[in-house]
Amino acid sequence: MSNDTTLFLGQFLRAPSTIGALAPSSRRLAAAVCAPIPERGEPIVVELGPGTGAFTAEIQQRLAGRGHHLAVEVNEPLARLLAERFPTVDVAHADAARLVELLRERRLRQADVVVSGLPWAAFPRELQRDLLDAVTTAMGQGGAFTTFSYVHAVPLSSARRFRALLAERFEEVVQGRTVWRNAPPAFVFHARRPRP
Repeated sequence: MSNDTTLFLGQFLRAPSTIGALAPSSRRLAAAVCAPIPERGEPIVVELGPGTGAFTAEIQQRLAGRGHHLAVEVNEPLARLLAERFPTVDVAHADAARLVELLRERRLRQADVVVSGLPWAAFPRELQRDLLDAVTTAMGQGGAFTTFSYVHAVPLSSARRFRALLAERFEEVVQGRTVWRNAPPAFVFHARRPRP
């Protein structure tokens, strides 16, 4: 077991409702989730729930020194690890519900892309709504939001509720192919154009 997996598992056992997974995401899932990051310009990319940095590494590779990468992690040990591992990333040890405030504190305009590693299906209705409100308020009108769901979570009422919320909050929601080379297998939601 790698050090990241050991740390991730330990944090999951301490707080399963905020970690939501037993192991970090695979590179294939990271590539699928980070696909909307533009190849040009100076985009503002927000990452929610980066964990040990599987998506963080992919975002950094795609940005290649451009733009601004804000990673918001509520778990202190994971936030500390992330800041050490990725010194050029703006890591905020904070609740994702404070996203609009965090952007304002940094004098950043609205996010161009929001990449989420949050365990949406593990959250109660009100928390799902509050977090998605923060996401859509923080995004520009042409912004993109991506997140993922584990295949085994599809039948859960909380997962169905989250999919309905996505359709309610965004003009376009597309479900990507299943990434089988992830433990457990997962698929990506690509959402664009937040509704006011």
